[in-house]
Amino acid sequence: MLMAHPAVLTSLIEQYETLRLLLAEDGSPEVRRRMDDVAYTLCVTTGTRDVDAALVAARHRLPGARPQDDSVLTV
Repeated sequence: MLMAHPAVLTSLIEQYETLRLLLAEDGSPEVRRRMDDVAYTLCVTTGTRDVDAALVAARHRLPGARPQDDSVLTV
């Protein structure tokens, strides 16, 4: 599988988080459409099927991530 460059992943994560805040404030169709586009791109670049898994996978591929980090798992 091809791996996205960390700079691309960082940018996608930042875009998604910004758009999520904008959607909460605004809720416009344009913001929602852009957020869906970024979510899709995150899923494609990480090989996942939902945005939550894509965000976790993207963060684990960034420099400094701990491969054995299970802090996102609930007990």
